[in-house]
Amino acid sequence: MKSLFSRIIDRELPAQVIYEDDHCIAIHDIHPVARVHALVIPKKPIPRLSEAKQEDQQLLGHLLLAAKTVAAHLGIAETGFRLIINNGKDAGESVPHLHLHLLGGEPLGWKHGGSN
Repeated sequence: MKSLFSRIIDRELPAQVIYEDDHCIAIHDIHPVARVHALVIPKKPIPRLSEAKQEDQQLLGHLLLAAKTVAAHLGIAETGFRLIINNGKDAGESVPHLHLHLLGGEPLGWKHGGSN
């Protein structure tokens, strides 16, 4: 069964796409916890960071650079942003498809966690 994010990547479900390249897609989070809250999602369905393999090293680095690009596009690169990766149920993971939460657009306290 495909994850929610795989279905968005395959355009089976709608989403507000911010950025897309051959390796990832960035969308607006539908339940934002900050003024700006985007998700950067690899097209390769890795369930969670703890299940990434050595062969995923280049993709993982690509996600960080894509997040920097998305932050610039959303106008928060200069003022600051936070990246969060939830790994497992205790961390708030609810979609088993690795993704980065990109938060910003306001001063961020520790209440700004990421779920999904």
